[in-house]
Amino acid sequence: MNPYQQRKRWKYSLLAFAVVIASGSLFYTGYLVKSIKKAERTRAEMWALSIKQITSSDDNDFLNYVFTVRDSLTVPAIIVDDKAEFITTKGLDSTKTYIKIPDVPGVKTKKTYDPEYFKAVLESMKAQHEPIRLKVFGANWYVYYEDSFVLTQLKVFPYIQLSVIAIFLLVAYTAFNTSRKSEQNQVWVGLAKETAHQLGTPISSLMAWVELMKEKFNAEDDPLIAEMENDIKRLEIVADRFSKIGSKPVMEEYPVYDVIKDFVDYFKIRVSNKINFEIHGNPYLRAGLNIPLFDWVLENLLKNAVNAIENTGNIKVEISGSKTKKQVYIDITDTGKGIPRSKFDTVFQPGYTTRKRGWGLGLSLTKRMVENYHDGQIFVKDSELGKGTTFRIVLKSLTHDIPTTV
Repeated sequence: MNPYQQRKRWKYSLLAFAVVIASGSLFYTGYLVKSIKKAERTRAEMWALSIKQITSSDDNDFLNYVFTVRDSLTVPAIIVDDKAEFITTKGLDSTKTYIKIPDVPGVKTKKTYDPEYFKAVLESMKAQHEPIRLKVFGANWYVYYEDSFVLTQLKVFPYIQLSVIAIFLLVAYTAFNTSRKSEQNQVWVGLAKETAHQLGTPISSLMAWVELMKEKFNAEDDPLIAEMENDIKRLEIVADRFSKIGSKPVMEEYPVYDVIKDFVDYFKIRVSNKINFEIHGNPYLRAGLNIPLFDWVLENLLKNAVNAIENTGNIKVEISGSKTKKQVYIDITDTGKGIPRSKFDTVFQPGYTTRKRGWGLGLSLTKRMVENYHDGQIFVKDSELGKGTTFRIVLKSLTHDIPTTV
C-alpha cells in the first residue's frame, strides 16, 4: 500500500471513529431526554389533577395532600380555558406577571396579568408540549408547562459535545498532518542538498572538458561550444536551486521584461523551431525576484505550453501592470489543447498530469515558488479546449514613477 492510500485509509478510519462517537452520543442523550421528558410530564399531570381536586373538594385533609402534590412541580406552568383566559399559574416571573391598575375612586387597587408577557410565555409553552386537558365544572381547562433547566441544557448538550469532538479531531488531524509534512520536508530538503552535491562533480568535469575542447580544436568562437557553456551554466543554476532548498531565498529588484526575455532567449533554441515565441509588454516594470527560482517558474510554464502544442503553434508572454493596484501581470498564452474549466484548480495539485511519463509536480512547485517565495499569485486566467490556455502570474510592483499599462 502506497503512502497516499495509507493516508486515505487513515482519514476514513478517523471519520468512522467520529461517526461512531457522534451516533452513540446522540442516541444516549436522546434516551435521557425522553426519560426526563416523560418524568416531567407525569409531574405536570399530577399537578393538574391536584388543581382539579382543589377546585372541586371541600375536604381539608385531602386539600393538604393535594397542595403537597401541587408543590412537587418545579417548572413554570399555566392553566387556561377554551378562550385562552388564564385560570391559574405557577412559577412565572412575579415582576412581570402582574401590573398595577391605579386607584379609582370607590374601587380598590387591583392586579392583573401583563398580557404581553403572559402571551409570550404561553406561546413558548405551547411550542414545547401538548397540553394536559382537564374537565372541570363541565368546562375544558388546558395545562401548559415549560421544560426544566436540566432538560433544556440536555437537549443542546449533544451539539456541544459533537463540537468539542470535531474540534479535537480537527486539532489532532492538523497536528498529525503538520508533523508528517515536516518529516517529508526534511527528507526532501536532505535529498535536494545531496542531489546538488552529487551534481557538482560532473558539472566541474564538463567545464574542464569544454575548456580542453576550446584549446585542442581552437574553438573559442564556435557557437556550439557557446551553447554547451550555456547549458553548463544552466546545470549550475539547477544545482544551486537544489542546494538552497529549505533556505529563505534572497529577493532583489529586477526589470521583469529583461528577466523573462533572457530566459525565453535561452529556452526557445532548445525546443522545436515549429513553435514561435513572442514577448510584449512594458520594459520598465520592476518586481522583487529571485532569479534562479523565477527562471524555474518560467521553465515549468513554458515546458507545459510546449507540451500542450502538438505540432506547430505560438507561445506569447505579455507583461503589463496596474498603477492603482501596484501589481505586475505576466500572461503566458499558448495555442495548445487547452484545459477544461473544471480542472483550473486541479492542475496545481501535486500528482496531476496528462502526460504518461509525467510526475505532476511542475505546476505544484510553480505555485509554491510564486506564492510562498515571491508573495504573488498564479492561476489559469483563461482556457478553451482546442484553442489554448493563458496562465497569469501576479507580482507586487516595485516600479516608481514609471508609466504602466493597465
